[in-house]
Amino acid sequence: MDPIQGRKKMEKRGTLFVISAPSGAGKTTLIGKVLKRFPQLSYSISHTTRKPRKGEVHGRDYFFIDEKEFETLIDQDQWIEWAQVHGNFYGTSKAFVTQKLAAGENILLDIDVQGARQIMNSELGLVSIFILPPSIEALLQRLENRGTDSKTVILQRMDNARLEMDQQSAYDHVIVNDEIDQAVADLCSILENEMRS
Repeated sequence: MDPIQGRKKMEKRGTLFVISAPSGAGKTTLIGKVLKRFPQLSYSISHTTRKPRKGEVHGRDYFFIDEKEFETLIDQDQWIEWAQVHGNFYGTSKAFVTQKLAAGENILLDIDVQGARQIMNSELGLVSIFILPPSIEALLQRLENRGTDSKTVILQRMDNARLEMDQQSAYDHVIVNDEIDQAVADLCSILENEMRS
């Protein structure tokens, strides 16, 4: 056996999972349920330049940093993915992800299609999962039932959802979140099969 291949086989590298979904598909609920079942799965917390919302905690919901620091980290190539959304920056720390993976830990990233594409185009190996609503009509109903957005914002979210759903073929796995327990079971099955430790 080639000594380099043998050494690579002995290395215990973690698995990087990337989950994306249109707004209202139930991704956050799914991830919350799955994380309780997989204590060995690290959840990567994003950095953002937006102000914390009521109840949000630095280091739990996001790492809140200022724009100057974020842009410095862009210049230093410290993000594995980043985007500017509605005037605020969002990004995932390259150091956090690479260190965890090198230590053999499995990581889950909850990021949008734009961020997922950046990681797919990087040197990092990943398992990508796209969460779909049962239908575009069901998605609209879920967004309306939330009662948190204006009609204009809902229409914008629906336009974005259609564009994001067009990207599903780029992902390794697609789960339809029609019935929550089944979707959780499907996601757990993917994680179990793909996890390295």
